[in-house]
Amino acid sequence: MTNPLLADWSTPFGLPPFDQISDDDFMPAVEAALAASRANIAAIADNPDAPDFDNTIAAMEAADEMLSRVLGAFYCLAGADSNPAREALQRDFAPLLSAYSSEISENKALFSRIEAVWAQRDTIDLTDEQQRVLMLTRRGFVRAGAQLDGAAATDLRTVTSRLSVLGTEFVQNLLADERDWYMPLGPDDLSGLPEFVIATAKAAGEEKDAGGPVVTLSRSLIVPFLQFSDRRDLRQKAYEAWGARGANGGKTDNRGIAAEMLKLREQRAKLLGYETFADFKLETEMAGTPGAVRDLLMQVWEPAKAAAVADASALEKMLHADGFTGPLEAWDWRYYSEKRRKELHDLDEAELKPYLQLDRMIEAAFACANRLFGLEFAAIDGPVYHPDVRLWEVTRKGEHMAVFIGDYFARGSKRSGAWCAAMRSQQRLSGDIRPHVVNVCNFAKPETGKPAPLSYDDARTLFHEFGHALHQMLSDVTYESISGTSVARDFVELPSQLYEHWLEVPEVLAEFATHADTGAPMPEGLLNRMLGAATYDMGFQTVEYVASALVDLGFHDGPAPADPMQRQAEILEEIGMPHAIRMRHATPHFAHVFAGDGYSSGYYSYMWSEVMDADAFAAFEEAGGPFDPATAKRLEETILSSGGSVDAADLYTKFRGRLPGVEALLKGRGLGKAA
Repeated sequence: MTNPLLADWSTPFGLPPFDQISDDDFMPAVEAALAASRANIAAIADNPDAPDFDNTIAAMEAADEMLSRVLGAFYCLAGADSNPAREALQRDFAPLLSAYSSEISENKALFSRIEAVWAQRDTIDLTDEQQRVLMLTRRGFVRAGAQLDGAAATDLRTVTSRLSVLGTEFVQNLLADERDWYMPLGPDDLSGLPEFVIATAKAAGEEKDAGGPVVTLSRSLIVPFLQFSDRRDLRQKAYEAWGARGANGGKTDNRGIAAEMLKLREQRAKLLGYETFADFKLETEMAGTPGAVRDLLMQVWEPAKAAAVADASALEKMLHADGFTGPLEAWDWRYYSEKRRKELHDLDEAELKPYLQLDRMIEAAFACANRLFGLEFAAIDGPVYHPDVRLWEVTRKGEHMAVFIGDYFARGSKRSGAWCAAMRSQQRLSGDIRPHVVNVCNFAKPETGKPAPLSYDDARTLFHEFGHALHQMLSDVTYESISGTSVARDFVELPSQLYEHWLEVPEVLAEFATHADTGAPMPEGLLNRMLGAATYDMGFQTVEYVASALVDLGFHDGPAPADPMQRQAEILEEIGMPHAIRMRHATPHFAHVFAGDGYSSGYYSYMWSEVMDADAFAAFEEAGGPFDPATAKRLEETILSSGGSVDAADLYTKFRGRLPGVEALLKGRGLGKAA
């Protein structure tokens, strides 16, 4: 019987045939795909013809076509609908894929061909895009150790293989802790909780077969519980469990993994000739150096901390007024902040939620994309990996642009957070290949038959991930390696964070923020109060994020700490972390940094991009409004369609005419000017 992963996919738009695939199909498919890739690479390296762009660089672009197809389907499943078999496969695949990557970077014949093309780059007729792909290919080989020999090459291979295994273990440990913990809620434990939180807790209890409502470690449930629960003892219990993910001792404890990964990253950097891992990692980013990153973060840290300290004083007075002694604690902040928001802005989450329905917010994201870029979205049927998954065809003027896949609800088999991925990326090298783009979120699933209410933060997350999706959908390049979101890490968040601004456009909310029961639009007064409170509690939000970014940078900008938890504590003390605020991602559950190398030394990138997104949205406002067609066209042509075909700083300068400063970010966050 033919393995469905290796057969031609006669599904709508060539989607993976998830309804035919079993977990047993993946290992033989990956082995066959790796064999095909190795054969393709060998043919390139051993080609008797003189090296040129087409027979070397372009040929390498196509070498992994089968492997990319198989792994695109697998890693979508592994992140969004895991099970023990898929977790075992992840562990098995990590060293296999690392070994294959090392084989390529250590292939001297292949690298010599790349060097030969590189040497003649100024005398052969290459397009700007081809020049860029050539540079990035050579740079990638050098940074992967292609110029190393002997023991150094062997050591690097060992380090990278071990890092891939540890990153997989880190994520799986975190998923296990998040999946296994829950806190049952009896009738007396529901005090203060609005109906939407109780309904979410009941739905979570049904999934856990717990016989009643529960609090889980899903952000979409635990955050509103912390906002509304009158039970300080239960808030503390839930918060401490949330903060202890990955640090509970036993086989799922991530502290030792983090320490080993930091040591191995330092070793990797030194093998490649860099002083620190941060120097190595940031060389290819817009920021360039650890010093530039630290300067940005500290410009934001001081005004954010000042705002947070002032807010903490006010919240602590509310705590004492309720009869509690001692300092404000981390499990108190959201509860008293929600009460204070009600006092200051006459606004509470329970009042907003009915107007922010998931389906209406999806429609809003689609409608904005239509007005800005002419995209149209039509629901379609096709194979999906879970019943909650939804499919849309994306077209423009009748032309197929992409398939968009939405997977919005939290479940025990899905890792936490939200992300965008391309199961298939746009490229033109092997035909007009259009992308399959997935948005994965962890919103609370409602009771059967009822609409799914979102918090304002949830709605922003939806728009954020859809901004990443637009970057993939509108990509218009020849080579997959520079397609879509294949850009500098501190540039990749620009399209996503920029798109969040359209959620705040009053005319968008007036049309799509409608009541779940009555269908009535959000009252103008409520809408104005919601937008007026947009920067409320921004000191807290900024401090918890920047603290995480500074710890990430501190881990990698110097000798690897023997005890990361001690180093984390030292960094937080050095910057004066307020007592009642914790890092958004403490080390044992900091998946951005330890799931792989993606955001290591790079968690700052959200803020680096925010400097640009605040300035980029101002371009629309200066041009006459958020839907100005000329500005939207320029945004697509300069940034969204270009992928990594041009240096990120050059792309932004082409769009805006200059690079921005931090002032727009501070203004947008309501933090005034940097000290």
